[in-house]
Amino acid sequence: MCHFKIIILFLSLCGFVYRTSVSGQSIQSKYEIRATWLTTLGGLDWPSQKATSAGSIERQKKELCNILDKLKAANFNTVLLQTRVRGDVIYPSKIEAFTESLSGHEAQNPGYDPLKFAIDECHKRGLELHAWFVTIPIGNLRQVRLLGKNSVTRKHPGICTRFKDSWYLNPGNPGTADYLASLVHEIVANYDIDGIHFDYIRYPEQGEKFPDQATYRKYGKKQPLKNWRRNNITNIVRRLYSETKKLKPWVKVSSSPIGKYNDTGRYPSRGWNAYETVYQDAQAWLKEGIHDALFPMMYFQGNSFYPFALDWQENKSGKWIIPGLGIYFLHPKEQNWKLDEIVRQIYFIRSIKLDGQAYFRNRFLLDNTKGLFDQLKEQFYTTPAVVPPMTWIDSIAPSAPSEPYFQPLDRGVRLSWKPSTDNLATPVFYRIYASNEYPVNIEDPQNLIEIRTDSTQYTYIPELPWNERIYWAVTATDRCGNESMPLPMNKPFLQESNLKN
Repeated sequence: MCHFKIIILFLSLCGFVYRTSVSGQSIQSKYEIRATWLTTLGGLDWPSQKATSAGSIERQKKELCNILDKLKAANFNTVLLQTRVRGDVIYPSKIEAFTESLSGHEAQNPGYDPLKFAIDECHKRGLELHAWFVTIPIGNLRQVRLLGKNSVTRKHPGICTRFKDSWYLNPGNPGTADYLASLVHEIVANYDIDGIHFDYIRYPEQGEKFPDQATYRKYGKKQPLKNWRRNNITNIVRRLYSETKKLKPWVKVSSSPIGKYNDTGRYPSRGWNAYETVYQDAQAWLKEGIHDALFPMMYFQGNSFYPFALDWQENKSGKWIIPGLGIYFLHPKEQNWKLDEIVRQIYFIRSIKLDGQAYFRNRFLLDNTKGLFDQLKEQFYTTPAVVPPMTWIDSIAPSAPSEPYFQPLDRGVRLSWKPSTDNLATPVFYRIYASNEYPVNIEDPQNLIEIRTDSTQYTYIPELPWNERIYWAVTATDRCGNESMPLPMNKPFLQESNLKN
């Protein structure tokens, strides 16, 4: 009876939030993570064609740019790009081979560096790029066979385990953490990523049957088996977090755990949760401080969603929780959810003050499945938003820009300023704001014209006459998201009476 009342409470709350907001645009904050998972496995989201010639390389690049243009136009700010796929990668690595989805052939160089290209194009559009890193799975039998001598199963067989018809790194073997750390080092050291995002950092489904008996006998130290397995995953997480932060403290470390952490006092997980089923103690990672954010895969409806979203909110330990929404279930060939379900989830996420939303996966987003993309553009994401500052890493803002230069044009304005400095040994970037009121309110997302520019010069030409603004300001932002005081670029003309005084 108690559970029944809880169900009614959640449904009533979601209905209330929906009814009170649907008549107009949803209230929006300047700070909200708006992310999408961009899948490269099999080219599911990108690329749709292979890079086999100079012309096809350019078409592959153009396709990605078109995707990013649409995300920017819809005021997204984060791309989770699948970088390590199944024991292969999308960049030139000394450790693992190129994935077949780029060129059509495993281990074949596509003729350019897709990861570097994606990072540069994201940053041009003010988007963060997080390298989505599939962690424990190596691939099914076909994928491993195609990799041949390039597969980790051939290079480091001692850390690999076959389970059913797939291969996995063995979390209980200490060599697994070493191997994954070498890959993380390679990515973080060589690429200007904004984050690294671990997927499948857990035991596989039916993990209780994982064939690690010999490893347990060797390394278990008489711990209970379940505790040992959870500690194995946490030890890997701790190692990868440390490897990332010692290289670049500003790179955000996150993962996508199972959407139900464990049974809650409100509602049971019904046998599928992170803690018990796949030995993933994600809430402990936040509490220990070895994660900056979680994107829990909350691909559920009704009481399989709302009580567990609240549980994440109550156990976020001052870090970020960005629920992953299963928008692929909107598709008629999947579960044919109604759009209403996702709409209610977004309202609920905002109402309990979680830190944003992520969508799985990008093709279902940009294909406007059930009208979702239109709904986001017209109601939820009508103004830009920025990723919040990562204050637990660094909370000191850069110096404000100085020496403003302001030049009105026939259409638009031209701005320039003197660079800022920061306590972190990294260049800052700048945000541009404009308003018809002075001083420009930089907390109002409607005034945010440009989320990120690396230059100290900026020209704005409005597409429409009514987009002209009168007053302008610039701030400096460091790589942890700390923002300086604004530099007013122009001020109101003094009234004649003031001049006489």
